[in-house]
Amino acid sequence: MQPIKKSSKLNHVCYDIRGPVLDRARQMEEEGHRIIKLNIGNPASFGFEAPDEILQDVIQNLAAASGYCDSKGLFAARKAIMHYTQEKNIANVQMDDIYVGNGVSELIMLATQALLENDDEVLVPSPDYPLWTAAVSLAGGIARHYICDEQSDWLPDPENIKTKISSRTRAIVIINPNNPTGALYPDDLLRDIIEIARQNNLIIFADEIYDKILYDSASHTSIASLASDVPFVTFNGLSKNYRAAGFRSGWAVISGDKTRAQDYITGFNMLASMRLCANVPAQFGIQTALGGYQSIHDLTMPTGRLKRQRDLAWKLLTDIPGVTCVKPRSALYLFPRLDPAYYPIEDDEQFVLNLLLEEKVLIVQGTGFNWSQPDHFRIVFLPNSDDLTEAINRIAQFLGRYRARHSRSFHHP
Repeated sequence: MQPIKKSSKLNHVCYDIRGPVLDRARQMEEEGHRIIKLNIGNPASFGFEAPDEILQDVIQNLAAASGYCDSKGLFAARKAIMHYTQEKNIANVQMDDIYVGNGVSELIMLATQALLENDDEVLVPSPDYPLWTAAVSLAGGIARHYICDEQSDWLPDPENIKTKISSRTRAIVIINPNNPTGALYPDDLLRDIIEIARQNNLIIFADEIYDKILYDSASHTSIASLASDVPFVTFNGLSKNYRAAGFRSGWAVISGDKTRAQDYITGFNMLASMRLCANVPAQFGIQTALGGYQSIHDLTMPTGRLKRQRDLAWKLLTDIPGVTCVKPRSALYLFPRLDPAYYPIEDDEQFVLNLLLEEKVLIVQGTGFNWSQPDHFRIVFLPNSDDLTEAINRIAQFLGRYRARHSRSFHHP
């Protein structure tokens, strides 16, 4: 009998944040090993809990949440999101422009499926959050990766973006604040990207899920606030800013030149209707979250837990010989570089697997974020300071042994 095969649409899909190395980590846990997990930005796993008033609103309204709601979401939730777009200076957003989804992940799939014909191209950053590349591929499109420049604090290079545009290019993705690098984009760069979209008739997909997780007095500008003549879809949600990742409550906002995008919006509406609606209980937390006390600032201020853990993890990593890292201005991640002169790596997935097996620390390899060279990895700095210190000390020990093992066949400085 013939084997039942997976769809060829999955041939170019990778999501190594939950990939083969994680499967091995689970197996090790079942065998009784304690793994320090630095692989997923899941705040609740590390004691970052959703604010009580959000939980209370969900609990209080549970009896009213058993039926379907409007396919775009609850009125009160979308009204609160509309007010939030006004705070972010995104012009002319109406209730009908807002879609609540089962996390931003679902909405990314809807946004790409509604837009792309087979072999259409989307400009996606490298490194990226890999769901973007996967969603483009599943929609039949091709992700063209533009380079974010580590020498320029991981900012995209507009000139490089221009070289990736073809007659099939339909959209450009920006992830700002950035995962995995923690970069935060200045207004001049955002205007440059808008101009590229304007000249090439592109829609801008702006993933802004970390827009409140900012350090060192940084501020975030929504790219959609800087123009009204280009179509934008802006994505955000409760997962990170409000530590409610399990609620799967995100939203997409269409703004800018909606007239030109009317047919696309019709497609988006069709897909939103086909899944009936996003989960209703979690939507009752949105209004309270956006309008209430913003407790994330307590965590990112100079004495806050996230800020302290970012600084600690960055120092411990950059103290390791041959490891450099741009200090993130936002988000929950570090994306350090391993100098190939110290650590000649050919297969970074095997590298992180060996780290797991030898030191019981789980990280994600850089190529899992569509970075072309096997010389980076991503860690989350959500674990408490003691666990972070222990994990990075183990990484340092592993790198020391790795360097010694390869020194015979490789010249070191």
